Amino acid sequence: MKWKELFEKRHELIKPIITPIIFVLACIGFYFLKSAILGTFLLVIFIIFTISEYRSKENEEDNIERVREIINNDISNNIFNLIFPLAIIKESGGIFWANKEFKKFIPNEEPIGLNVVSIARGLNLSRLLTCDRDLHQKIKIADLFYKIYASKIENSKLDEDLYVVYFNDISSNKNMENTKESIMLIEVDNLSEVLETTMESDRPMLVAEVEKTINAYAQRLKAMITRYDSNKYVLSVQDRYIDDEINNKFSILEEISNIDRGNKVEVTLSIGVGRGGTCPLENNAFATTAKELALGRGGDQVAIKNNEKIKFFGGNTREVEKRTRVRARVISHTLKELIYESSNVFIIGHKNPDMDCFGSSIGLSSVVRQLGKPCNIILGNETVAIDYFLQKLKKDSRYDNLFVSIEEAYEQINEKTLLIIVDVHNSGYILDQAIIEKAQRKIIIDHHRRSPDIVEGAILNYIEVYASSTSEMVTEVIQYMVQKPNLTTLEAEGLLAGIFMDTKGFSFKAGVRTFDAASFLRSLGADTIEVKKMFMDNLEDFLVIAETIKTAEVKDNLAIAVAPKGLKKSFMAARAADELLNIAGINVCFVLIQIKDDIVISGRSIGEANVQVILEELGGGGHMNMAGAQLSNTSIVEAKKALKKSIEKHLKVGE
Repeated sequence: MKWKELFEKRHELIKPIITPIIFVLACIGFYFLKSAILGTFLLVIFIIFTISEYRSKENEEDNIERVREIINNDISNNIFNLIFPLAIIKESGGIFWANKEFKKFIPNEEPIGLNVVSIARGLNLSRLLTCDRDLHQKIKIADLFYKIYASKIENSKLDEDLYVVYFNDISSNKNMENTKESIMLIEVDNLSEVLETTMESDRPMLVAEVEKTINAYAQRLKAMITRYDSNKYVLSVQDRYIDDEINNKFSILEEISNIDRGNKVEVTLSIGVGRGGTCPLENNAFATTAKELALGRGGDQVAIKNNEKIKFFGGNTREVEKRTRVRARVISHTLKELIYESSNVFIIGHKNPDMDCFGSSIGLSSVVRQLGKPCNIILGNETVAIDYFLQKLKKDSRYDNLFVSIEEAYEQINEKTLLIIVDVHNSGYILDQAIIEKAQRKIIIDHHRRSPDIVEGAILNYIEVYASSTSEMVTEVIQYMVQKPNLTTLEAEGLLAGIFMDTKGFSFKAGVRTFDAASFLRSLGADTIEVKKMFMDNLEDFLVIAETIKTAEVKDNLAIAVAPKGLKKSFMAARAADELLNIAGINVCFVLIQIKDDIVISGRSIGEANVQVILEELGGGGHMNMAGAQLSNTSIVEAKKALKKSIEKHLKVGE
C-alpha cells in the first residue's frame, strides 16, 4: 500500500513536466532528421500550448482567490453581525477586534485598544484565559447579565496569543441571580465564656435559646442548615437573601446578643459568607476565609467574601479576655524551634514605631540572643515617638550593633533568616515592603484586629486581638521560651512602657493577664516612674495639644479636632486624642494632623462606638477604642470630609 502511494505521489510530481519534455525531444528529432519546417512548426505549437496553459492556471488561481475572499468576507460579516457580543482580545486583555453587538456596550467610543475588563467590570481575566467553559463568569453589563467564556485562537502570527471572548446573554432567566447559592458559616464565638458566667441550672436553657435563634434565622432565610459542631453551623442560602441581610445589617447579631438566661456576658456570633464563586466548593472556601477574618477581628461580626472583595458588618462588642494560656505556651515552643533552625533573626515593626512596637522588639531581641542566635532590630528614620527610650539604649554598650538600617538588613537577609514582624500585620503599614518580600521565613506577632491585607506567606501567625498590647503578648511568650528570662531593667521597662501606652495607663483593655505581665516585669526591676517619663510632654508639645483641643468641633458626644500646621510629630495626634477623652461629655474623638503630604488621623472612644471600623473605611485600622489612619496626597479639608462621611455610615449602625 505504501509503495502504491509513493508511486502515485511520484507520478503527480512528474506529470506536469512530461508534456514539455516530449515536445522538446520531438523538435530536436525533426532537426536531426533535417526537417526544420516541421521542427519549427512543432516548436511554435509548443510555445502556444505553454502560454495557454500558464494563462489557464493564472485564471484558475485568480478565481480561487476571489472565491476565498468572498467566503472570508461572508464569514467575517456573519461574525460581525452575530446577535450576541463577540470580541477578540490579546493576552493582556486589550481588545483586538469586536463585532457590532459588542460595540453597543460603549456606543460613543471605539473599543479597539481598550481592556475588556474596563467594559466587563468584575471579570477575572486570568480565569477567562484558561478557556474552560466550566469556569464561565456571570457579569452584569448595562442592566443585562452575560455568561462570559473564551477560546484560544491557535497559530496566531502576533507576538501575543489571541482569544475569542463570547458574551452569552442569560438575562432571560429572570431567576438566575435569585437561585445562586451562597455559603454561610456561623460560629458562636464565645459560648464557653458565656456559660462560665451562667448558673449551671440555666445553661441548658441558654444553649437551647441560642440554637433556637439560629434555626429560626435559617428558616427566615429559607436556608438549609446543619450543625457540624457544638457551636458551629453551615447554611446554604439563596444569594438574594444575602442582599436583604446586608440591607438589614445582619440583624441576627443583635438578636443573639439580646438572649438573657442569667448570663453576665453577651452571646456573640462570628459569621463568614462566601458568594460569587463558580461553585459551592469555592463559596465554601470563601466563607471559611471570611469567618477566620471575623474571628481574627474580635468576633461579633459578619465578614462577606465575594471573590476578592471583603466587607464587614458589626463588631461593636468589646473583646472579652481569653483566660487560657495554652496558645501562648504552644506559640512560644514553636517560636523557639524556629529560632534554633535560623541562621540569624531580624525584628521589624510598623512605620513610625511607638513604644508598644519598640518595647516588644527589645524584649524579643533579648530572648533571641539568650538562645544563642544573632539578632538585630530594623529601624527607619522616623523614630520621634521612641527617641527618649532609644537614646537610653544607645548609651549602653550592651546594645551596640543591635539596630540596623533597612538597607543593611536587606543585604544580610538569606534563605535561613527568620523575620519577626511585631505590632503590625497589615502589609501597607510594614516599615519596608521589600524586606518582607525578600524574607522567606516570617512570623507575625500582633494584637490588632485582623485586616484583609495581612502579610502573606508567614509560617506562624500569632494574632491575639484580646491582648492589650503586643508587649503583653511578648512578655507571656518569653516566660515559656526560657526558664528564667534574663531581661535587663531597661528591657523590662521597654515592655512595660508598651503595655502602659496601649492600655492608656491600664484603663483600656487591661485584663487579668495584662496585670500578670506587668507584675512579672515589675519583679525584674521595671521602674514605673521611668516608664511615666517616656510619655511626658515638654511645654512646647503641651501647648500644641492645647491648641489642637481648642479647634475641636463637638456634636452628640463626638469631637473632631485639627492640629496646627507645620508639625513634624505624627504621634501628637494620638496625644491630643487621649486628652480630648478626658473632657466630660466627649465619648468619641478624632484628631487630624498634617505631616508633609500625609494626613494622620487618630481615633479614640469610650463606650460602644467602634472607631476601628470608621477609620478602616479610610484605609486604617486598630481596635474598637483606639485606631488610626494615614491618608496620602490629600488635604485636611478633604480628609475631614471623608472622615465625617465614614462616621455617618458606621457610627450608629456599627457596620
